[in-house]
Amino acid sequence: MSNRFTQEATQLVELLGGKENINAVTHCVTRMRFVLADPNKADIQAIEALPSVKGSFTQAGQFQVIIGNEVAEYYNDFTKVAGIEGVSKDAVKQQAKAHQNPLQQLMSNLAEIFAPIIPAIVAGGMILGFRNILEAVPMFTEAGAFDIVNGTQTITQMSVFWNGVNHFLWLLGEAIFHFLPVGIVWAVTRKMGATQILGIVLGITLVSPQLLNAYGVSGAAAGDIPVWDFGFAQVQMIGYQAQVIPAMLAGFALVYLERFFKKVIPNVIQMIFVPLLSLLIAVLIAHLVLGPIGWVIGSWISDVVYQGLTSSFRVIFAAIFGFFYAPLVITGLHHMTNAIDLQLQSVYDGTLLWPMIAFSNIAQGSAVLGVWWLHRKSNPQESQVSVPALISCYLGVTEPAMFGINLKYGFPFISAMIGSAIAAVISVGTGLMANTIGVGGLPGFLSFPFNKWGMFFLIALIVIVVPFFLTVTLGKRAESKTVTPTTQEQTLA
Repeated sequence: MSNRFTQEATQLVELLGGKENINAVTHCVTRMRFVLADPNKADIQAIEALPSVKGSFTQAGQFQVIIGNEVAEYYNDFTKVAGIEGVSKDAVKQQAKAHQNPLQQLMSNLAEIFAPIIPAIVAGGMILGFRNILEAVPMFTEAGAFDIVNGTQTITQMSVFWNGVNHFLWLLGEAIFHFLPVGIVWAVTRKMGATQILGIVLGITLVSPQLLNAYGVSGAAAGDIPVWDFGFAQVQMIGYQAQVIPAMLAGFALVYLERFFKKVIPNVIQMIFVPLLSLLIAVLIAHLVLGPIGWVIGSWISDVVYQGLTSSFRVIFAAIFGFFYAPLVITGLHHMTNAIDLQLQSVYDGTLLWPMIAFSNIAQGSAVLGVWWLHRKSNPQESQVSVPALISCYLGVTEPAMFGINLKYGFPFISAMIGSAIAAVISVGTGLMANTIGVGGLPGFLSFPFNKWGMFFLIALIVIVVPFFLTVTLGKRAESKTVTPTTQEQTLA
């Protein structure tokens, strides 16, 4: 087994304040994650000067050191020289919460609920975007000639094969978005340590084909809505397809019911009665109380956000959101915007919020591009971090760019925030609405109707140029202020 990081790992232990200052350690794809007893004992400047370290940051109570693709090998050498047993990422997160206040813990828990389902949402957004090209972009004439300007026929109208592909892909789109409550309830039970299969079953009861589809409720007459008739009372059989808040409330109900019954039911019969009673009561409460309440809350939230994005104050709202979205990512709370986006999508058939997120991601990448341009000759080794971070950012993942480059220098991060705010104002001011959530970077154009692609790429160009220009300008100014010996001082020396 290789021990090539042994010497550096030994230094890292000391720079972290010694073994006794490390409560827990684990790693992810590119980063070492630490929970430190006293974060102030960590010598951040010296840590970032280590050859293998490409940056560091603190997030959600964890001190994280960016290593890169060799992090697994580095981690093995570190735990060996430190004599510390590594733990799971979940265990590290739990210990890290000791450094958070109650509000931070609540928001972190909510954010962690959505984190596991984001890959499915992104995949669904790409699929719906591709279907949008197939069925909604007229690019052929009646004679079959390609004409993107005067075309009247879509790909699905011209091709039996692509029409079949379009119908097939809806199988995935429906599974991801219409049946989203199943994923949300599962994520709640997973996060809070309840029985996950019960969460899946509860989620399915919210979107069962027996129920009136949520999308058909507004257009249905009172007599057309099916009911459960109990003789003394009737309950409307309404589904909660694509609904976020009802699913979250139902999941929490199941979690606390299961915890309650585990306390009051003897161990010898828990296997039988805890799942039965928890699930039965949770389903009943979900459809009688929490579902309708969650529907109202979700509608209220989406209405408030939508009004904020369409009112006379929309420019101010957009500027604030665009400017502060990147700092929100630092806290990990940006996942909460997914709930609002999905709610907007289900109520208004689109979202004005998500485009601003896509442009914020592009802005961070453009700031990294500016740093690379500034240091391409003076610090070529930095390209090992900046180039992959730039590519990742333009494809929708900003953490490597922000934590590895932009926050390290400061001014690129501010430049990206300014560019993001400008893009957000233009996006909301022009009413740029995405059909769905997608990849939050340059591929995000797939989430928009074809007639909005031009505006998307125009704003994307702005959000590439502005942060790049600001980063280069501020970087040159900062470098010019660096204290260096004058010619006269050099002569005297």
